[in-house]
Amino acid sequence: MTENLEKKNNHTLRNSIIILLVFFLGMGAMFGVYYYFPNIKEITETRINKNVTVTDTGIADAVEKVYDSVVVINTYIKGQAYASGTGFVYKVENGKAYLLTNNHVISKAEDVYVTFTDGTIVKADVVGADVYSDIAVLSVSDEYGKNIAELGKSEDLRLGDTVFAIGAPLDSAYSWSVTRGIVSGKDRLVEVELTSGNTKTPMVVKTIQTDAAINNGNSGGPLANANGEVIGITSIKLASEAIEGMGFAIPIEDALDIADELTTGKEVERPYLGVYMLDIMQAYYSREYYEIIRDANVTKGVIVTEVEPKSSAALAGIEENDIITKIDGKEIASSAYLRYYLFKHKAGDEMKATIIRNNKEIDIKIKLTTK
Repeated sequence: MTENLEKKNNHTLRNSIIILLVFFLGMGAMFGVYYYFPNIKEITETRINKNVTVTDTGIADAVEKVYDSVVVINTYIKGQAYASGTGFVYKVENGKAYLLTNNHVISKAEDVYVTFTDGTIVKADVVGADVYSDIAVLSVSDEYGKNIAELGKSEDLRLGDTVFAIGAPLDSAYSWSVTRGIVSGKDRLVEVELTSGNTKTPMVVKTIQTDAAINNGNSGGPLANANGEVIGITSIKLASEAIEGMGFAIPIEDALDIADELTTGKEVERPYLGVYMLDIMQAYYSREYYEIIRDANVTKGVIVTEVEPKSSAALAGIEENDIITKIDGKEIASSAYLRYYLFKHKAGDEMKATIIRNNKEIDIKIKLTTK
């Protein structure tokens, strides 16, 4: 029995020694970790402090600011529905409420009606329209101008800013739809084909690019910032079926410049150059111009095919077969870009054109006039 008791005591002693060894080894290991990695505690605490909660309260307040100023536009020819789009009240003046929209929404229409958010339908007058900027101004009695859109500045936009569009995409069932996105690009030059009567003219329009959904029926509606201020006019004309996630809007400052002229009752006056021209890549395959373009070694610009007598171009010395490559030092990719830079001027301005004649580059100053 004494032998068993002795064995038991030895076993207990051995276990105690093992426990003590494990304890001291653990303490040693912990001391080593803190000794060699003194910042481990701080690192752990830093990670915990970086945990954040992100919330999105939406833009409902901003939408409410502009929502009731937006109208659905329906046009008619001989009593038959012809086209539809969107517009918005932007000012009230001299007993009238004025609305902005796109020219292509109301072009060719005999009658134009606007529907307000409360369901009121009113016949509108077309104050004026401009095909080249795709801007039109309508008017109704000022009694319908209780809700006026607040206008902002597109120049204050930054890439990534929240924007939203309000309009009537597809058909009236989706009237006053709100779509949200960001500013994807500023000062985008978009080439479009604008129609006036039976004439189609290629033009370049400066735009705001957004990924907010813009569909047929949105044309003429507002693009607003997160404060509910209108900073652009959306236009489906600037979109393409081959492109997804890219919408475009005309900057509000450019639209207002045109609208101010239209509300005077006059047509927008633009300078007239007085040349007939072909894009270089189009003329390159013509037997008449192939050698001229090949010898000039150019791939961009326009070639002058005819000069009108006594026009701005004729008086400045522009000649047939001249190749215009730059306007005011800016490269001309096509006739659409030439018109864009030309229309930034007014009659009476002096414009510099860079041309190639007989394979030599020449700068010519042109005093611009109207037609």
